[in-house]
Amino acid sequence: MRGHWVIKRIPLPWFSRDKSQNESSPLIPKASSAKEDAEEVDLVTPDCMEAGTTKGQDHNNSNSYSLIDYFLKYFLFLCNFMFTVLGLVVLGLGMWGLVSKESFAQEKVGSIGTDPMLILATLGLVLTLLCLSGCVGTLRENCCLLKLFSAVVLVLITAQVLAAIMLYSLQDQIGNYLRSGMLTAMVHYQDDLDLRFITDEIQSNLQCCGADNYRDWDVNIYYNCSAPGVLACGVPATCCVDPLENGTVWNSQCGVGAQLLDEFTAQSVIFLGGCLGGISRWIEQHNGLIGTVAVVIVGVQILTLLITTRLLETIQRH
Repeated sequence: MRGHWVIKRIPLPWFSRDKSQNESSPLIPKASSAKEDAEEVDLVTPDCMEAGTTKGQDHNNSNSYSLIDYFLKYFLFLCNFMFTVLGLVVLGLGMWGLVSKESFAQEKVGSIGTDPMLILATLGLVLTLLCLSGCVGTLRENCCLLKLFSAVVLVLITAQVLAAIMLYSLQDQIGNYLRSGMLTAMVHYQDDLDLRFITDEIQSNLQCCGADNYRDWDVNIYYNCSAPGVLACGVPATCCVDPLENGTVWNSQCGVGAQLLDEFTAQSVIFLGGCLGGISRWIEQHNGLIGTVAVVIVGVQILTLLITTRLLETIQRH
């Protein structure tokens, strides 16, 4: 038999295999590379997280309403709500006056354009629609309604400023316009209850009679001296110095025949001065109050316009 010798290979240094990973191993990542990646992640991740958190906080802060924004929003809502209620009341009074006088009847509808109640109803309708649009637009944060509301308010402010300029420039002609209006009211005194009420209030409060003097009541067909009734050559009871008989009973016949009296005799019965002079004196005495009220009204409208503009910018920003 041939003997077989098993020779054990002695490992020699130059035959030792390099078991460390080389760069040609595609499937197994390098340990050093993984370690470096981990270090980079440890370095980058906190910074990214901090930056992301800060950005999220800034985004939330930019989308949040401030306390003053909430205050202005609900303040504008409450103001518009109150004026909406006021507009409804004015509209209701105007419609009640038109219906109670039967102004929509076929024989009266032709003269409805000069009816003071129609002016009252129109004013109430415009005020209601305007303030209702502002109220709903503020509560619902509707940009279209708020833009409409601010545009109408701007138009009203412009119209009021132009009207004040015109009144100042035409102040010499205002007296003629007042005289024409007063004479028109006297002509229709018995036919229109509203004009009668306004005329009586002016004469009783200003203690005057007629436009320029008490004989102006001759323009009325009932107080004209050629009229067949008992009121001929007379004046309304609100022209009388003491229209109350015994201090309690209203004497509606106290001005009968007053136009036939001379001024010396008539001054003990009726007021001789016309209402145009009384209106001029009243305006001069309350000039400061009238100016203050006008400035306050325009100032409130300007403040409302500024608040609406601020609210619109806030809504559009968010």
